[in-house]
Amino acid sequence: MSDKPVNNGDANLSAGGDGSRREQDEDDAATRDGRDDEVTGGADEDAANETPVSDSAADEETPADDSGPAEAVEETPAADAHGKDDERDEDDRRGDTHERELADDNGEKEKDDDAAAAKTPLNGGADDPLSPGSADKPVPADATKPVIIPPDDGNDDKDDRAGEAEDRPQGVRLAAASRKDQAGKPEKGPKKPQDRRIKYARRAAYVLGVLVLLPIIGFIVVYLMTPVPSSAQPTAKAQQSVFYYSDGKTVIARTGAFDRRPVDLKTVPPQVRDAVISAENRSFYSDSGVSVKGSARAVWATLTGGSMQGGSTITQQMVRNYYSGLSQQRTAGRKLKEIMIALKVSREKNKDWILQQYLNTIYFGRDAYGIESAAQAYYGKDVQELTPAEGAYLAAAIQVPTYASDPTLPGARSYMQSRWQYVVSGMVQMGAVTPQQAATMKFPAPAKQKAKSIYSGDKGYMVSLAKAELRRMGYTDNQINMGGLKVRTTFNKDLMAAARQAVKQNMPTGTSKKILTGLVSVDPDSGEVNAFYGGKNYVDVQFNNAFDAKVQAGSGFKPYVLAAALADGESLNTYVDGSSPQTFAGVALHNDENENFGMVNLVTATQDSINTAYVNLGQKVGLSKVVSMAEKAGIPDAQLDPHKDAATLPLGVADVSVEQQAAGYATFASEGVYHAPHVIKSVTAPGSKTRKVTEDGKRVFSTTVARDATYAMQKVVDAGTGTNAGLPDRNAAGKTGTTSDGKQLWFNGFIPQLTASVGIFRSDNKPLSIPGYSSYGGDLPARIWRSYMVQADQVLDLQPKSFGAPSVYTGGSGRSTTVPVNPRPRPTGSRPGSPPPVVPTHPIPPPIDPPGGGGGEDPPTNPPPTGGTQRGLQRHGHRIQHLYG
Repeated sequence: MSDKPVNNGDANLSAGGDGSRREQDEDDAATRDGRDDEVTGGADEDAANETPVSDSAADEETPADDSGPAEAVEETPAADAHGKDDERDEDDRRGDTHERELADDNGEKEKDDDAAAAKTPLNGGADDPLSPGSADKPVPADATKPVIIPPDDGNDDKDDRAGEAEDRPQGVRLAAASRKDQAGKPEKGPKKPQDRRIKYARRAAYVLGVLVLLPIIGFIVVYLMTPVPSSAQPTAKAQQSVFYYSDGKTVIARTGAFDRRPVDLKTVPPQVRDAVISAENRSFYSDSGVSVKGSARAVWATLTGGSMQGGSTITQQMVRNYYSGLSQQRTAGRKLKEIMIALKVSREKNKDWILQQYLNTIYFGRDAYGIESAAQAYYGKDVQELTPAEGAYLAAAIQVPTYASDPTLPGARSYMQSRWQYVVSGMVQMGAVTPQQAATMKFPAPAKQKAKSIYSGDKGYMVSLAKAELRRMGYTDNQINMGGLKVRTTFNKDLMAAARQAVKQNMPTGTSKKILTGLVSVDPDSGEVNAFYGGKNYVDVQFNNAFDAKVQAGSGFKPYVLAAALADGESLNTYVDGSSPQTFAGVALHNDENENFGMVNLVTATQDSINTAYVNLGQKVGLSKVVSMAEKAGIPDAQLDPHKDAATLPLGVADVSVEQQAAGYATFASEGVYHAPHVIKSVTAPGSKTRKVTEDGKRVFSTTVARDATYAMQKVVDAGTGTNAGLPDRNAAGKTGTTSDGKQLWFNGFIPQLTASVGIFRSDNKPLSIPGYSSYGGDLPARIWRSYMVQADQVLDLQPKSFGAPSVYTGGSGRSTTVPVNPRPRPTGSRPGSPPPVVPTHPIPPPIDPPGGGGGEDPPTNPPPTGGTQRGLQRHGHRIQHLYG
């Protein structure tokens, strides 16, 4: 069977008719080829199965239509093929006419659906030319010709027609070609009023949903996306560091930008807690942590620029002041975040925890953060000692800290009384106090705040020294000021008072303010600085005379030269030239008053502080060894290096501090072991173990060297330049120091249990002029040292203790017979006995009698003549005269 070509205008029907009919059909087909609209005809389903349509044939014989592809026509049941020819022709003409009308009306509005349907009869009838002529005349399957019908408008008419077509037997179902507009898209039919009402209702529902549901959804999303901060604000956990005296109990000062002392909730009396709840949030234990009305009012005030509004719950205030990431800025975003976190915290934490954080972070005025600090600031007592009335006042202060801090401000007292009464009334409503108890409460006006500095007097100097040492230990400023450190210093409160009193009692009235005095006391067994005097008042002058000032050491440097010589193999019986004057490296040097001592041993050279003898000793030992010994004793290399090659180095031209000299002399008291000076005993950080501070001793020289040098320095106090430093009940050792023109005066001394150094100098480095005193280290500095040591003995209850025996006992020789004007009192303690004579390790030169008689070990017993001169005292102080000043 051959394939049948199908085109858009017609279909070849195989009905077995005569030739004329086929010719007429071909003419009709040719006529329809030019139409704009295309109609696809279909044959009977059975016939189509027998005669398939070839795709290639259709492509060749079907020209493309500009209006777009036509929809496939659904095949209908075949009509009776035995109809009349004229009826078939009439049907063809009618279809052609209708298609031409559709083509002519292209682009215009389509006609009414009912009129189109009227022009296209449906499913046979009396007037339907395709209806079968009679029931006994069968119609060939391929004789049915499709008829184009207009498309429906998409409404219910389509369903109605479909129902009618189903009801009609032997009808023809025709597919409708879609109407298209000029753009080739299907046109929509006219909208009915009912459709518009539905659309508007739908839009209204959408808007309503946006207005109602969107905020709820947004709130939920924000709640879920807002985490509780994992850390607290630095200031929320910040605590003042507390500095204690050496007893670990007595407070020196608290440091930090504010006063905050956290306490446990159980420490706060219940009625004080209830007072705060009454003032700030009476529904605290029952609410969700957020006040809806208060928060809405606050947000509205923020958005509109109104005044600040209250209403935040205790939980919200705690969240704002405690957690990190929440600023104090007044913005709606910050407020919303605060609400979200407050809701979460209220669910995750119990109320007692929230209240405890609140009470420890809220500001009460008077620089007090937290309830404990407020109790101290307003009533000078711990929080557990507060009365209900006082607790109510502190609770009232939270809202108005300025008025609470100073009731003398205009209107402050009356306002605070009203606010206090409001809190007390709330306590009655809450059942915290009975009405009878409330009636007996009196308004607890706090005492006037005293304006005082925590750094007044010595406190500022002590805290400053402790902070500097903490930094050297690795602590940051934030940790020091806000880390809540408990710092136990080495300062003994009573010794600090003794040091101040010793200076104050001995400094004469009328002394220039430019004259500065420093005193440092050191424990030789540990290096702990147990006392010092650095100035009159830290608030006025922060410069610390005892630690910050670096001035020439004078003859106080000579013990380091002595130790270097003894460590190098010399002995106390080593003789050096003490004649005056002498020239060293082209520089002429002489002793005080140009006194000539001749050859002297090291005891005499030390006892009388003979300049030329010590310059010769330095040359004998080597200056490099002298520098090395001084460094081991704690004098920094940077201070020694500029003078390391100077012949006058043994005379004390290098700068030192009072602290450095005290620590250096403590090396002799500890028999050769140096401990670096320090001012901290221990440090305890919150939640950490106590960190103890100790300085391991380092042996600088042997015990023998230490005892021999100490023996020579005992002679200084017993009969030499430092007799004014003699103690009444025990032996002491030390060395005076006086620089050129009396610009710096020193006395450095010790007993086995304690070392102290005193230095006096001017801020402008001019010669000293002190009313009633000479410019020698053996005068005023020695007297201050003695006053301090006597009081320190009483404070520490130090029992008399002898120094270790030297390797050789030898008396001074070649010393002047001039009697000191003010000989020291003889010590009442026991003195070492005289050992057997020791043969010196080197030849002893012939003794040279000093002018006016011989010298001996013991001081003269006869009193000085009345009206005697000051020459003896000047010689004992022994001023340095050299080029370096």
